Amino acid sequence: MRINPAIVDTSGFTIQSRFIPIKGFSRTTEPAGSFGAYLRNLPLKAIGEPVRLFDGKVKPNRNVYISVVDQEIDPVNLQQCADAVMRLRAEWLFEQKRFSDIHFNFLSDSKPRYFTDFAKGDLSYKNFRKYMKYVFSYANTASLKDELIPVKQLADIQVGDVFIQKGSPFGHAVIVTDVITNKEGAKKYLLAQSYMPAQETQILINPSESAFSPWYSVSDKTIITPEWKFEPEDLRRFKN
Repeated sequence: MRINPAIVDTSGFTIQSRFIPIKGFSRTTEPAGSFGAYLRNLPLKAIGEPVRLFDGKVKPNRNVYISVVDQEIDPVNLQQCADAVMRLRAEWLFEQKRFSDIHFNFLSDSKPRYFTDFAKGDLSYKNFRKYMKYVFSYANTASLKDELIPVKQLADIQVGDVFIQKGSPFGHAVIVTDVITNKEGAKKYLLAQSYMPAQETQILINPSESAFSPWYSVSDKTIITPEWKFEPEDLRRFKN
């Protein structure tokens, strides 16, 4: 994979330090402690490190991503696409000690399962990870999409937004991990995903705009990611 040094700083080990805004663009403002700031500061493995599947094997297709999020995953086939999105959201809430805000709906009845109910007083990180495995087993793209709020205009895209499709039989979800803008208000963004089987979260390349990759441009066209296609109306947002 060709690395453009004007866009990718190989010495950086977070999203914010590794990916350089396109000339004329700058990062949107994300308050300290916000979900957006958390995503921008996700730790990354060294450039060239491969995505590992849940069983430790290397993901066969290495031509879809440019970096790997340095986040441990369980050795079970659970943390797939929507799961990775929920994991990132929940990790941020846990870091902020917003324990009562950690909840996700189950597909079976569309009702939320709260971490605080699951924890029964044990708010340790170890128990949090057990809760997430529980969620991964009973929630998916369909249940997560119904939880999220539609974003009416793609031009309003924010860090932390999610492109998501329910699909039949399978859907997919990718999360926006950074957004840049210029003086005219044009925006570009980065996307991250997990996939099937369960695997480490990865920062996607942009197969349609190699000159700007991995940045994606906001437009009214179909969003073509390496392993899925989304439409602008697929963009959704967490409620708070």
